[in-house]
Amino acid sequence: MADYPFTADDLKALCAWDTPTICNALELTDPERRCWGFSYRQFAIADVTLPPICGLARVGTIRAAAPSARSKDADRAARIGWYEYVAAGALPTIAILEDIDPTPGVGAFWGEVNTNVHKGLGVLGCVTSGSIRDLDMIAPGFQLIAGSINPSHAHVHVVEFGKPVTIHGMATAHDDVVHADRHGAVVIPAASVKKIPAAIELLTRKEAVILEMAKKPGFNVEILKDALRRADDIH
Repeated sequence: MADYPFTADDLKALCAWDTPTICNALELTDPERRCWGFSYRQFAIADVTLPPICGLARVGTIRAAAPSARSKDADRAARIGWYEYVAAGALPTIAILEDIDPTPGVGAFWGEVNTNVHKGLGVLGCVTSGSIRDLDMIAPGFQLIAGSINPSHAHVHVVEFGKPVTIHGMATAHDDVVHADRHGAVVIPAASVKKIPAAIELLTRKEAVILEMAKKPGFNVEILKDALRRADDIH
């Protein structure tokens, strides 16, 4: 069993904040990652009211535009292998599936059946460059963050899993910590998981000075300059 520098409770605690706030905190804890490690293209969100999720990445690739070159038995074995892979996590997991067709999203892997199966296996949700469907029948509370929405599953099949993937610019490897919500997703370095709450607390105090001033009558540029100076002095 892998040894992680954080617990399930640490991951759950990060779900108290949205993904933009997590990205803000990473600018303090990991400034070298300011321009990478997160998604930067718009997703289709199945339910924008769902809270953020945070878990260990289970990575894989799919295709749907053409039938698999493997036998039916081999395809079934690949699908079962994927299910075994996502279910093997010691902590909550998030499925990260890259659609590697030239035009991603021709067929949807995610719908009523797979959301319920994955939820039952302990998966919190998915981030995919592929498509999703069955929006009125997905498993309750299962987060679907996708490249598109599509009515058909076409020839969708699992290609492989366990190797690094890239979803809308976010490079993700097995066991990476991923935080995701309706804004997109970000990879959190394992060593920074426990640092995030303190970083958010500091940023919140800095922002509070500016927001308090901005909402008062008579706010102007000179007051803003003073608020920015005061915020910079908070450590």
